[in-house]
Amino acid sequence: MPDAAHSARSHTQEGAVSAAGAGAPAEIPPCMATMDVAPDGDRMTVTVWGELDLGSRRLLPELHDILTLSGSGIDLRLDAIGFCDCSGLNMLLDLRMRALDQGKTVAVRSSGRAVERLLDLTGTRELFTAPGSHQVSPADDDEPAPGAADDEDLRAEVAQLRRAMQTRPTIDLARGILMASFSLSPEAAWSVLVRTSQNTNTKLHQLARDLVDTVHGSTLPEPVQQQLAAAVASTAPRSEAAACPASGAVEDRH
Repeated sequence: MPDAAHSARSHTQEGAVSAAGAGAPAEIPPCMATMDVAPDGDRMTVTVWGELDLGSRRLLPELHDILTLSGSGIDLRLDAIGFCDCSGLNMLLDLRMRALDQGKTVAVRSSGRAVERLLDLTGTRELFTAPGSHQVSPADDDEPAPGAADDEDLRAEVAQLRRAMQTRPTIDLARGILMASFSLSPEAAWSVLVRTSQNTNTKLHQLARDLVDTVHGSTLPEPVQQQLAAAVASTAPRSEAAACPASGAVEDRH
């Protein structure tokens, strides 16, 4: 059983920074998220609110400790997360990988729009499925042996996790290109990426790769250029929007 100190814990921004200690690189910004922790049977329920960005990595040391104290893993309540970018997803994926090493799970039990959209766009929702949500009915006598099915699911999960972690740096780089090209904030650049991905029916990681390729002289398809320009125009200040033509939205800046 976890000790009483972990039954209900609240973290402020300063507390989260302290929890990281000397293991947190100096370049990581302050954490903009807070969390409460409470045991629930053999699992630990962690409720988080605020923003999950690069600074949220400062929560990892404490989350690793909570995972170790749990019997089977962590259940996350993320309803009050107002912003979540690829850095925040990176933190969740790192926690999930640690759980796999310990034979445990990390499940997103509930989440707000920011987290929901990110999980959908990156195809990582299944990695955080609640334990037991895909149980086999007793009537299904023809199903494969549970051991074989579990092994196959685990292999698929690890492969999906690796794909997500491989595409994340490209997405972050594409966001940086938009920030530098159109003087956008990190939040605005993320919004432009998401909106363009949705409006062109393009996977987020593919759009990010295409944007990065424009630095080396590649050209975005005309429909993508138009949607990107529209997204920038609706997000950036008027002076920046005027500098963003419907064609060559990114290419003209490089």
